[in-house]
Amino acid sequence: MNAAESNGTRDDDLGPLVQVLDASAQRLADQVEQLTPQQVRQQAYPSEWTVADVLSHLGSGAVITRLRLDGEVDMQAVWDEWNAKDPDAQAADTLVADDVLQARLYTLTAEDRDRMRFAMGPVELDLPTFLRLRLNEHSLHSWDVAVTFDASATLPDDEAELMIDTLPMMIRFAGKPTGVNRDISIRTVAPNRTFTLALRPDGVTLSPGNFAARSDLELPAEALIRLVAGRLDPDHTPAGIAGASHLDELRKVFPGY
Repeated sequence: MNAAESNGTRDDDLGPLVQVLDASAQRLADQVEQLTPQQVRQQAYPSEWTVADVLSHLGSGAVITRLRLDGEVDMQAVWDEWNAKDPDAQAADTLVADDVLQARLYTLTAEDRDRMRFAMGPVELDLPTFLRLRLNEHSLHSWDVAVTFDASATLPDDEAELMIDTLPMMIRFAGKPTGVNRDISIRTVAPNRTFTLALRPDGVTLSPGNFAARSDLELPAEALIRLVAGRLDPDHTPAGIAGASHLDELRKVFPGY
């Protein structure tokens, strides 16, 4: 089956995933290096965070991700260290932390992929899934910075292609029941996927859909990813979405994280 016509996960080969993470880090660096001190201190997309706060979250996340590749880590100690930095250091040090993490990622082997496991609450993740979650974090928070200065910013297609298949897992904690009991069929492009979103009074789930079936909502994959993350408000929603009447309801289901 053509990968573009399936709902299966991508090949677990680490190479493409590490390369996309590298490209994401470079995009962020290209933008951050152009920011003025005033822009670093400007409010970012999350209303409670400045751009420096977002970058500090990414920088500490890079450190934690790298350390977890080699063992346990005191996450609170890392957060405390980054919270104590001034905004200019948070911005600059994030780019260094991304570079150090990327250098470590390029040393990973197929044997590492097969043996490494990571506890995430009650769930145990394999290495590719663990790194896809890092990509999810890096991509969305990079968007939080980019959209602060460009209201038309979107998630890059190469990142969306690797993130889209993590949505069923993300929705387990991102979705908030609203009392509705119905299904919504969703079709995405770039990449092509179909899903069934099950809204239930006690939970929200996403499962592979039927390509032959009519869809209730059709939108770019990057927009669906942002919707689930609470980043598809009306001012940042692309034009031409089929079934856009569902979005107001779904914004309540996905208030953001």
